Amino acid sequence: MLTTSSKLKELQDIVNAYDKAAGAGRQTALATVVLVEGSSYRRAGARMLVTEDGELTGAISGGCLEGDALRKARLAMAQSKPMLVTYDTTDDDDAKFGVGLGCNGIIHILIEPLFPGSEISPINLFKQFLSKREQVVLITIFSLSNRQATQPGTCLLMDSIEQTNGSIPDNEIQQAVLADARDVLKNGNSVTKTYVYGNGYTCFIELLQPAVSLVIFGAGNDAIPMVQFAAVLGWHVSLVDGRANYAVPERFPLAKKIIISKPGPALSNLKFDDRSAVVLMTHNYNYDLAILRQLLPIQLPYVASLGPKKRLQRMLDEIQEEGINITPPQLNSVYGPAGIDIGSENADEIALSIIAEIQAVLNKKTVNSLRDKTSVHNRHAEQVVQQTVVIDEITPYAK
Repeated sequence: MLTTSSKLKELQDIVNAYDKAAGAGRQTALATVVLVEGSSYRRAGARMLVTEDGELTGAISGGCLEGDALRKARLAMAQSKPMLVTYDTTDDDDAKFGVGLGCNGIIHILIEPLFPGSEISPINLFKQFLSKREQVVLITIFSLSNRQATQPGTCLLMDSIEQTNGSIPDNEIQQAVLADARDVLKNGNSVTKTYVYGNGYTCFIELLQPAVSLVIFGAGNDAIPMVQFAAVLGWHVSLVDGRANYAVPERFPLAKKIIISKPGPALSNLKFDDRSAVVLMTHNYNYDLAILRQLLPIQLPYVASLGPKKRLQRMLDEIQEEGINITPPQLNSVYGPAGIDIGSENADEIALSIIAEIQAVLNKKTVNSLRDKTSVHNRHAEQVVQQTVVIDEITPYAK
């Protein structure tokens, strides 16, 4: 399944590669998985940019479709015409396609030549989405019933306030498509819908969400792998610490923002939304307590505390003793100990388990969180083996 994070990073990589190619005067085409029937390595929304000289950015499969898609993309560029390509791997003898998929599915891929002078192009729509931190709906239209017909392609973006950029080429289905786009924007589910009237177009109505915003309080050595893992996923990482000698770009070159602040004013330099996650790992009880006190009313989807469960419980008890009511939804969004149960020991493994837990929570997936265990470290008593050294009695040398 294509996650929000991987999709967004893929789009950013594609935009960067397109700008580079366009600057060098090279032709490009965009390949998009628009419909999957059955099983496949990538799902609808996977994309790949192809340049005329064979450079590929992104992916539409596990590596088995890319070669053939490159040949098709070159043909589409030569003809200056979008085309729909279908790979049917439900036949056990998929070797006849020359791609050896083994996925047991039907994958429909739309290939669109990209033209730098075009006002409404997929790249411009991607750039609009990437320029703001908001969810949008992207509409891609193609014809399954008649592959020789015009393939409109990626044609419209609807932003979070339902304003649109682009147009629906078929007036007969315009209102229906826009209504479906508003529904996807409201309910947060991408859909593929076939319109059986008019030209029989199929519409991929896709929800795009902004990158995860990860805020890490604490710039110790254990925060380094956290920042690195998050950056690989394309997350935007902000790092906050009161120690100026710890929170420096040299230690955290992949962090988007580094804030040196005491806990009181720390949140004034940050913005939170429903794609924000916070990890408290300063190893300073009073600092973490002050931050947690401010975070609870915001009702974020994920707030984690590094360290044992009793440490977190002590903080929650202190906050309640101050007369602050902690609601069940607020408590449900707090995770401590942070991470999922993968048997983590060192800083890298702990970072991996926390990043995985954030991914699961934001995607509403169920995992075995450490906070739900009664005991995190089930350590067996170490067996101490004592070896008895027997020294042979030495007979004194007789003179």
